[in-house]
Amino acid sequence: MTNAAGRLTALAEQALGTPFPLRVRAWDGSEAGPPDMPALVVRNRRALRRLLWKPGELGLARAWVAGELEVEGDLYEALDRLTGLFWEREQSAPDGSPRLRDAVRDPATYRLAREALALAGPGLPPPPPPEEVRRRSGMLHSPVRDRQAISHHYDVGNDFYALVLGPSMVYSCAYFEDRAASLEDAQTAKLDLVCRKLGLRPGERLLDVGCGWGSLVLHAAEHYGVRATGITLSREQAAYARKRVADAGLTDRIDIRVQDYRAVTDGPFHAISSIGMAEHVGRDRYREYAGVLYRLLGPGGRLLNHQIARRPVADEDAYQLDEFIDRYVFPDGELAPVGSTVSRLEEAGFEVRDVEALREHYGVTLRHWVANLEARWTEAVRLASPGRARVWRLYMAACALSFERNRIGVNQVLAVRAAAGGESGMPRTRAAWLG
Repeated sequence: MTNAAGRLTALAEQALGTPFPLRVRAWDGSEAGPPDMPALVVRNRRALRRLLWKPGELGLARAWVAGELEVEGDLYEALDRLTGLFWEREQSAPDGSPRLRDAVRDPATYRLAREALALAGPGLPPPPPPEEVRRRSGMLHSPVRDRQAISHHYDVGNDFYALVLGPSMVYSCAYFEDRAASLEDAQTAKLDLVCRKLGLRPGERLLDVGCGWGSLVLHAAEHYGVRATGITLSREQAAYARKRVADAGLTDRIDIRVQDYRAVTDGPFHAISSIGMAEHVGRDRYREYAGVLYRLLGPGGRLLNHQIARRPVADEDAYQLDEFIDRYVFPDGELAPVGSTVSRLEEAGFEVRDVEALREHYGVTLRHWVANLEARWTEAVRLASPGRARVWRLYMAACALSFERNRIGVNQVLAVRAAAGGESGMPRTRAAWLG
């Protein structure tokens, strides 16, 4: 018996310079580490070979998606301990100590790499799981490449999304006025909050940028009497949304298009909503995005921009995308600090009137989505693939913790295109939409 678990734990602790926070179970049946902790199960030596050839997050992600790594026990606790270790090391380094992501690349770890290679056994690394994005064409955030990125994430089957999101089919954080509210009620509350912030009135024109499966335009047309246009780059989303509109008898008031926001030319609109879409725009394109939306609004028109935000870093130019998210979840997605978002909107001409942080709401929302996925796991695997289901479980659970631990946030930014003379048409207090 090689006691692979003991050797793996020792190697990890030497490389990281800290006790490994989980129990480890290896392919040979051996175990090591605290018995009362969740177990990181290494099912196959291939997982170790992936890490050796691609050290860090991407190697771990590939092993997870391929089913070579698993967590036995509380997934949230396991991820919290691992990501907490990563976060602390990433945030500390004024003393020059190596960051965790660099530890496996430090020359001092070459000896450890040789020991790990002996444990992993001979052979080249397995190919990446098929769910990974490998080849991308076109300029970053060009319309062609954006369509490819959106298709990778959203065109994986509407039935799969319905299983995860529930009947609301809303793929952004809900609004839990009561922590014990159902996910469906909380999503309805969020849709209504958006409509109230936009001050929608009967007969007005609403543009929903990144309309998803049509939930917001349906709510706005049914409850506020607007004429709504929803645009998306996902053909599967558009087909689903059009059916919902037809079933609701609202085809005369709601238009669903497969269209890039840069191609919309039939303004002006009275209001624009962008809910969970701006994360796909990209830092270098954000001024263009803000400018397009500004030009599409009439004087006094309002924009509600609902967007995930990351924390600022000392060197913004050196900021790196999360490899797992970029390869498996949101290709080419980029997060920005909320201050940057506000600045870009103001540079485009908007007056920013309100910023509301909804960080805690997203943690609750994601835990609901994970619970939906786990409760119908066999069906989810059938609808997508084992790898795709594993991607979603990992990313949603990890993101829930990131919101809860204040590593990322989400904000609703309400802005207006002021009319001539500076008139905003905005109420003097928040009571208009909070009442």
